[in-house]
Amino acid sequence: MIPPTFDYARPSSVEDAVRVLAEGGEDAKVLAGGQSLLPLLRLRLAFPELVVDVGRVPGLTGVREEGDTLVVGALTTHHDVVRDPLVRRHAGLLAAATAGVGDPAVRHRGTLGGSLAHADPAGDLPAVALALDAELVAVGPGGRRAIPAREFFVDYLQTALEPDELLVEIRIPKTDGWGFHYEKFHRVAQSWAVVGVAALVRRDDGHIAEARIGLTNMGSTPLRATATEEALTGAGDPPAVVRAAESAAEGTRPPRDLSGSPEYRAHLARVLTGRAVLAAAGMG
Repeated sequence: MIPPTFDYARPSSVEDAVRVLAEGGEDAKVLAGGQSLLPLLRLRLAFPELVVDVGRVPGLTGVREEGDTLVVGALTTHHDVVRDPLVRRHAGLLAAATAGVGDPAVRHRGTLGGSLAHADPAGDLPAVALALDAELVAVGPGGRRAIPAREFFVDYLQTALEPDELLVEIRIPKTDGWGFHYEKFHRVAQSWAVVGVAALVRRDDGHIAEARIGLTNMGSTPLRATATEEALTGAGDPPAVVRAAESAAEGTRPPRDLSGSPEYRAHLARVLTGRAVLAAAGMG
C-alpha cells in the first residue's frame, strides 16, 4: 500500500532536530531505523504531515560507561546492542532480549531508542527497560531531562515524550552479579510476543534477595509484576518460585485478540514468570 503524502526533513544535529520537531508540532513523526514507523505508514495507520529522519544525526550511537551506569545511544541498532561487550557484561538481560527482536534484517536497521519510543506493549524491549530500572534521556527546547522507565510509558503507543523532544540516550544501572532471563511465547518465529517476561534476580546465601520482573503484552503499557517480586523475596527453591509466580498477573489488564483471551494471557504470565525466574536464579 502506498503511504500518505508527507513532508520530509533530515536534520544534521540534535539541536536542528529539536527545532524541526518544535516547528512540526504534533503532526511530526521521528524516523530512526524505520522498523516501527514505516509499516504504520504503509498500512495508513499513521498520517504525519512531517517525517523527521534522525538516522544520520551524529553522537546518538554507541555504548559507554559512566560509573555504575551504562549509557546507550538511542540510535544504537539492535544488532550492535547484542554484540556490544559492555552490554553483555553489565546488562545481560538487554542483550538476551534484544537477540530475539524480529529477524536479522530488523535487528540491523531497528534501534533501541526507536523501539522504546514506539512503546508497543507487545514489543520485547519496553518491559526489559522497566525491569532494568532504566532512565530515558530526552532533549527539547528547554534542554535535557531524564525520564524513569516507570514514567515513560503512558498508554498504548504513547510515551511521556513531548512532541518537540527527541530521545537521545538510555541510561541503565549495571546489574553485575544478577541472574537474568527473557522468556516469551509467540505463535510463530519472529512474531510479536503473546506474552513475555523479563526477569532479573539477585541471590544471597542461596535465596532470592531481590527480583525485578517486567511483563510484555499484559496491558496497554509494559508492567512490573510487583506482587510476584515481593513474594519472591527469600525464596530458596523451585516450589517457592512457582508459588510466587502465581500472582504474576495481578493488577494487569491483558488484551483480547486473535492470539488469545485475557484469561489465556494471565495463565501464560504465571507459567512464563515461573520459568523466567527459575532460569535467572539458576534453579531451572
